[in-house]
Parts: sequence; structure tokens; C-alpha cells
Amino acid sequence: MPLPLLLFDCDGTLVDSEPLLAEEMATALNAVGLPFEPRDYMGEFRGARFRNIVAELQARFGPVDSEALARAERTMRETLATRLTQELTTLPGARDALDTLRHFPSAVVSNGPESKIQAALKATRLTGYFGKRFFSGYTANCWKPEPCLHLHAASIMGYSADECIAIDDALVGVRAALKAGMTVIHLNRFPERETTPAGAIEIRSMRQVADVIEQLACEHEGAAMPAYSFGK
Repeated sequence: MPLPLLLFDCDGTLVDSEPLLAEEMATALNAVGLPFEPRDYMGEFRGARFRNIVAELQARFGPVDSEALARAERTMRETLATRLTQELTTLPGARDALDTLRHFPSAVVSNGPESKIQAALKATRLTGYFGKRFFSGYTANCWKPEPCLHLHAASIMGYSADECIAIDDALVGVRAALKAGMTVIHLNRFPERETTPAGAIEIRSMRQVADVIEQLACEHEGAAMPAYSFGK
């Protein structure tokens, strides 16, 4: 049977961009009067769309000036782009996993803008693994945790949901791929704070992902698999 399509999340799965994003997001949000610390992103909002975070904070703390917010977001994204170029690294094990899995069809599926995905892949020299096979929530006009972004990517690539394996570290992405009907691997980097949802396979490191995917491709040949953990 054909090899499954691998749909990788970007931030926190392939590249270690989340600490940088959390810092710049905190700067931008505090500048417009919305209390926010980097640990808030890492603890509560990891992987969420920026506008959804803003909406939740405004519900808690009150509305802010829309023009000031737009300026702060532009500055945040410009500063983040510079920092990604200068400071970004891959997650441990990610490059080795991509080397091992080169014979699988693959793409990147991210809530971030295309420019951010491209900057991250270029800065970490991962572009060669994916080329232009990346799908942004901003381009598709749908974001995790809804399943539409994963389904959009699969459709464009010519695959059905049950022919895909999604790899994501954030619960919003794991839940989105599960809703889409895909096989899901949860890179649970914070097991003391997060529980892998039922139906997903848990791993704790990107060093594990290639073995898990090779095993799934060999044993299940695209069929739905039982929920069990590789992380313990």
C-alpha cells in the first residue's frame, strides 16, 4: 500500500521557536495593556492562533484599541522574524527523524503565517525536506483546533484523512488531527502538565518519531491503530 502522508507541525515539533514567540507575544500584548507573560503562552495558549489569544485576554481584561493592537502585532511579527533568523534551532532529534523518513511523503501544517513557516524552515535549513509543501492557517483561512487545516493539506496533497499521520506537540494540533480522522502522534514535551488525548500515540522526544512511524507503516498499513503510548 502507498506510504502514509506525514503532516508535521512546525513550532515546538520541528523547531524550538515557542520560547521566542512567547517572549515577543508578551512584549506586544503588554504594550497594548493586556497582561501576559511568556509562561502564559507556554502553559495555556501554546499552539493557539494569535487572534484567539487576544480575544480570550480581552474577555478577561477588557477591550483594547484595535489600531494599537494591529501595530503591536506587526512589530511582534517583524521582531520575531529577525530573531528566528538569528536564534532558531531545531528540536533535538528532528533533523535525524526527517533524514530517516525522507522516503515518506510529507508536509508542514501550521497555524502560523506562511512567512513565519518559511523563515523557520530556512533558518534551520529544513527547507530541503519540504520545499513548498507547507500549509498555513492564514492561507487556508482555518486554524487548529478545527480539523479543516489538516483536511485542506491532505486534500491538496492528494490523500484522504485515513492515509495521513499527523505529528504535533500542541494539544490544539493533536485534537485537530484527531477530529480530522487521522493517525496522530503527540510529541508530549510537557507530560507533567499535559495529558495525551485518547486515540493519539504519545512520544516524549522527536528521537522516537521515526521508529513509531516506520512501525505504523509496517504493521497497520494505513489502518486505524489502537491508542497506546511510546512515551513511557
